[in-house]
Amino acid sequence: MRLSFILLFFFIAFGCIAQSKIDVIHYKFELELSDQSDTIYGKAEIKVKLLQPVSFFPLDLVLQNSKGKGMKVDNISGPDVSNFENYSDSLRIVLGTTRIPGDTITFTVNYHGIPNDGLVISKNKYGHRTFFADNWPDRAHNWIPCIDDPADKASFEFIVTAPGHYQVISNGIQTEETNLPGNKKLTHWAEEIPLPTKVMVIGVAEFAVLHEGFVNCVPVSSWVFPENKSEGFKDYARAKDILAFLSDYIGPYPYKKLANVQSKTIFGGMENASAIFYFENSVTGKDLDESLLAHEIVHQWFGDMATEKSFAHLWLSEGFATYLTHIYMESKYGTDSLNRIMQNDREEIIDFVKKSDKPVIDSISPFMQLLNVNNYQKGGWVLHMLRRQLGDSVFHRIIRTYYDAYKGRNADTKDLQTIAENVSGKNLNTFFRQWLYTPGIPQMNITWKYNTKEKNIAITINQLQKKGVFRFPLDIFIQEKLSTPKLMTWMVSKNSETFTFPVKSKPVKVKVDPYTSLLFEGTVTEIK
Repeated sequence: MRLSFILLFFFIAFGCIAQSKIDVIHYKFELELSDQSDTIYGKAEIKVKLLQPVSFFPLDLVLQNSKGKGMKVDNISGPDVSNFENYSDSLRIVLGTTRIPGDTITFTVNYHGIPNDGLVISKNKYGHRTFFADNWPDRAHNWIPCIDDPADKASFEFIVTAPGHYQVISNGIQTEETNLPGNKKLTHWAEEIPLPTKVMVIGVAEFAVLHEGFVNCVPVSSWVFPENKSEGFKDYARAKDILAFLSDYIGPYPYKKLANVQSKTIFGGMENASAIFYFENSVTGKDLDESLLAHEIVHQWFGDMATEKSFAHLWLSEGFATYLTHIYMESKYGTDSLNRIMQNDREEIIDFVKKSDKPVIDSISPFMQLLNVNNYQKGGWVLHMLRRQLGDSVFHRIIRTYYDAYKGRNADTKDLQTIAENVSGKNLNTFFRQWLYTPGIPQMNITWKYNTKEKNIAITINQLQKKGVFRFPLDIFIQEKLSTPKLMTWMVSKNSETFTFPVKSKPVKVKVDPYTSLLFEGTVTEIK
C-alpha cells in the first residue's frame, strides 16, 4: 500500500508540475459519430506554447478500461513528437529534444472509443438518439484529449461528421455544413475566443430551431426537440430580454451568438459559452424557468469569459450567476421580490452551515461536491452584502470593472477584492476574510429592553458561533407609537455588546435587519 501511495503521489505531482509548463493555444477536433455504435472516431490537432524548458508534457485523456469504455490512442504525430506513453487518464507526450520557453508545438492525436462520460450518448425522452457533451467540471477528457483545467483556456473548433438526419450545435459560429455521400453530413463550428474545456461542447440531435431575433446584433436562437417545439420556443423566448438587461448591466455580450438548447445534460442547466444546454424537462410551456435562463446567461460573462483560476474559487462563477440573476429579477419584479429571494436563500444557508464547517473558498474534492449552498446562495449573499455596504452605484462599478479586467482571463477571490478596494477606496480585507475564508455565519441572540427612567432602549447583541467573531453593520428598525420610525445602524464587532438609543416612549416594534441586508441567524427577544 505504501508503494502504491508513493506511485500515486508521483503521478499526481508529475501531472501538476508538467501541466504548468505548457499552455494550449488551439484545439481542432474532428469527430465522426454514427447510429450503428457508440464508438466515436476522433482526430485532435493541438497547438501548445511552452512555458518552461520541457522534453515531455502530459495531456488529459481517459483511456480504455477493461470494460471497453474510454479512448484508445491509435497514433500521435507531429514534427516535434518522438513518442507517447499511456496512463489511466492521461498521455505523456515525449518530444524529440528539449524545447525552450516560447516555442510552439503542433501535434495530432488519432483515437477512438466509447466515452465513459463527458459525451453523453443516449436517447431523449421521446426515444430519439442524441449526443450531448457535458464536460463540467473536468469530464471533457473522457472524450477529447485536452488540458482539462479551468485555468488553461484555448480557442477551438469542432468538425463533426454524423448521420444526415442530425443537426449539430456548438460554441462559436458555424462555418460549414456539407452533405456527404452515404447520407452523412459534416458540420464545422469555430470559436476564436479562448475558453476552458468545461464549456467546450457539441450537441447532436434532431432539433427544431427558431431564430428569435437579435440583441445588439447578437443572434439569439432556440434549439428544442421537435415534439415539444411550441412549448420550448415559448419557454426559451425570454432569453432575449435577459440578454439585453445583462449586456447593459455588465458589459457587451462577448460572443457572436446565443443558442439555448434543450439537451441531456445531467445538470439543470450548463453554461457552455454561446450554446447553453438545459435539461430536457426544462421545457414545460409554462414559463417556469426564467431564473434558470438568467442564471446560465449570466455565466456567459462570469464563469465562461471571466473564469475562476481554480475550482476552489467556484463562487466567482456560481455566486455571481446566482446574485446577478436576483438583480435581473429585481429589475423586473421589484425590490420586495429581491428581499423575498434573499430571505429564502438565507434560510437555505442557515440549514447548510449546521451540517458543514467548510468556508466558501474550498479545495474540496471531488469537484461535484462544490455544487453546494456555499458557492451558490452564500456566494450570492456575499455580493448582496457588498452591495448593501458600499451602495448600488459603487457595487455596479465593481462588477463592471472586475469583468472588464478579467474577461478572457482567469481570476481568483484576491483579484476581485483588489478591484473592489480600488473602486470603493475602502479596505475590505475583513469583509472578504470573514465571509469567504471563514466557515459559518453570525449566530446571534438579540435582546432589547425599554428603560422607563432613562427613556431609552438597550439592545444587547451576543454572537454565539464557535468560529470567531464577525464584524458587520446591523440595521435595527425602531417604531414608537406616536413618533416617526427610526432606522439605526450599529457596527457589531464583539462577542457581546450593548447599544442604547433614546426614545420618547416604549417602542411598539423593534425589528432587526428590516431590509434584508445581513446574512445571519438570530432571534430577537424583549426583556420585560
